[in-house]
Amino acid sequence: MASHIVGYPRMGPKRELKFALESFWDKKSSAEDLQKVAAGLRSSIWKQMADAGIKYIPSNTFSYYDQVLDTTAMLGAVPPRYGWNGGEIGFDTYFSMARGNASVPAMEMTKWFDTNYHFIVPELGPDVRFSYASHKAVDEYKEAKALGVNTVPVLVGPVSYLMLSKPAKGVEKTFSLLSLLPKILPIYKEVISELKAAGASWIQFDEPTLVLDLDAHQLQAFTTAYADLESTLSGLNVLIETYFADLTSGAYKTLIELKGVTAYGLDLVRGTKTIDLIKTNFPKGKFLFAGVVDGRNIWANDLASSLGTLQALEAIVGKDNLVVSTSCSLLHTAVDLVNETKLDDEIKSWLAFAAQKVVEVNALAKALAGQKDEAFFASNATAQASRKSSPRVTNEAVQKAAAALKGSDHRRATNVSARLDAQQKKLNLPILPTTTIGSFPQTLELRRVRREFKANKISEDNYVKAIKEEIKKVVDLQEELDIDVLVHGEPEFKLCRETIWLSTLVSSCLVLLSPLMGGCNLMDLAASSHQSSMVMLAAPNQ
Repeated sequence: MASHIVGYPRMGPKRELKFALESFWDKKSSAEDLQKVAAGLRSSIWKQMADAGIKYIPSNTFSYYDQVLDTTAMLGAVPPRYGWNGGEIGFDTYFSMARGNASVPAMEMTKWFDTNYHFIVPELGPDVRFSYASHKAVDEYKEAKALGVNTVPVLVGPVSYLMLSKPAKGVEKTFSLLSLLPKILPIYKEVISELKAAGASWIQFDEPTLVLDLDAHQLQAFTTAYADLESTLSGLNVLIETYFADLTSGAYKTLIELKGVTAYGLDLVRGTKTIDLIKTNFPKGKFLFAGVVDGRNIWANDLASSLGTLQALEAIVGKDNLVVSTSCSLLHTAVDLVNETKLDDEIKSWLAFAAQKVVEVNALAKALAGQKDEAFFASNATAQASRKSSPRVTNEAVQKAAAALKGSDHRRATNVSARLDAQQKKLNLPILPTTTIGSFPQTLELRRVRREFKANKISEDNYVKAIKEEIKKVVDLQEELDIDVLVHGEPEFKLCRETIWLSTLVSSCLVLLSPLMGGCNLMDLAASSHQSSMVMLAAPNQ
């Protein structure tokens, strides 16, 4: 039974790429130094997956910034303001698009679907002159092959690329981005031809926009694109990968009827209803890459449950046509649990980061092939039971309250207009209120305090005192500037990723609610929000 990984984190187990990038951007190291770190990370990732027994190992999922920007570079779709004059796109142009430079701003960044990952939005229009300007996909395939690893090169699919783009400045908002499909497909054909010549036997196209609510015109674009690519793809096994949600019946029908496609990668974690579509109609002789290992959280897989799902699917698609996979790229998880040395054994047993999820995928594949690791499955079952019953994550009172909720409890008793009237009476905001929304710049002093707190050189009391002082400065500044809705500035930013998100949520609520809270001190509340966040982190399931 075969196994597959959709994609893998690129930052490195100890954030090696982050530090290498920052050093390069600060001109403390050379392009060659950065490339050396990147090559080392790619090599270790490929070797890790090969050693774990993964059959279909992805390449071209590594990126210095993000995969959509890499595709923009591949297509030579560089906005004119960056002064690119053709040729292979180098770091200067690439990072200028991502981060801007002294004279021009960066391209827009937006969320990658409903994840916390972001991508650089392509700026396109009828006058863009596309050209094959980055050979990264082919170069990385060859790089892996030279190391003895035959990979599946991954490309952002042509339709999803266009659908995730926006009209460039000066282009009518009504411009049809999908009208550019005939202009970009010739470049995809060049890339595909080079990959075939280099020896690739499989190719993966990520088409996540298939899970969106698409109209007939958008669905037709997929049919048109892959019909056009069919002759070029001849001789290759073609995997179309989707993730993050269920497919509609129309999208599923479009997918399974695409020309020249060998396999379909489906998210069966967030796309549970897609299984019903598979049961109803799955093309004979095609491969199903079943995404049963969650690529978007840090919890260990319930191996027994996943194995049951896979066995049911095996009866539908055939033993030789089922491939065990992740639900999406593991990009969205932490890298390796082995580096978490301060976690106790109980919590650690509940977790699986990217490296551990690779092992889970292969364990499931082996189990399907009749080589089940009984000890590994038993250990997993024990951990699953532990997490479900542990008082650290299970609060019986909360569970009972949640179970007692009715549909009407999810709807407010008052209508929007009544709530707006009440809010306005309390807040008395102008028609167009002003706010800075989020964080203020991190000062050198704040960075020093944070370093010393993390190193246990100063007490928590002193840390909170410093935070309060900074909050007072930014609140005073906003009041001086007559800002309507104040923020506390997020001075505790970067303490840890989870704390950032929860602290921002708590602090934002406190800021908005402060006019309703009588004599409560906004600065005391905001400064302590990171403590509230840590309490919430301790009980994630409550």
